[in-house]
Amino acid sequence: MTTNQSAAPPRDPGLSYRLADPEDVPALVELVNSCYRGEGSKQGWTTEADLLGGRRVDEDSLARLLERTDTIVLIAEDEEGIVACCELQHEADSAYFGMFSVRPAVQGGGLGKKVLARAEHTAAREWGCRLMRMKVLAQRPELIAWYERRGYTSTGRTEPFPYGDKSFGLPKREDLAFVELTRDLTA
Repeated sequence: MTTNQSAAPPRDPGLSYRLADPEDVPALVELVNSCYRGEGSKQGWTTEADLLGGRRVDEDSLARLLERTDTIVLIAEDEEGIVACCELQHEADSAYFGMFSVRPAVQGGGLGKKVLARAEHTAAREWGCRLMRMKVLAQRPELIAWYERRGYTSTGRTEPFPYGDKSFGLPKREDLAFVELTRDLTA
């Protein structure tokens, strides 16, 4: 299935979507950190705990992100509350996709695919973006493969991990790097 600008938004029974607001910051910080760092993150498959220590995000950085005029944080909720989120940053005719988080206890059940499809639809329909772009740690082949199954391809561009910048986490390896993946949203 491809996502294009004329497609209707994906239907997700039991889920609702909305944009994050400042009151959501504490819950989003808890969600994002629970998905990526610490022992609890190992309950899901998106953990970076073996690669990075520290926090993935803090309240101040997330609050600043929500203040940006070119960025939104899309939230997916069910009857129990926030279950997933992602960042979308508008960049001319493309969108940057990041901070993708699905509560570890529900990972592997298809929720991530639904949220990614909603993010693609939002970027294409609301912003007119033709391309979705993201950076993924090169040391996460299973995550890269997941995105490839959803139509993303490597651009061949890499970026070194910002060692020394604690806002990205505390590296546990010396070979970390990001790879760029993109997907054509008009196909």
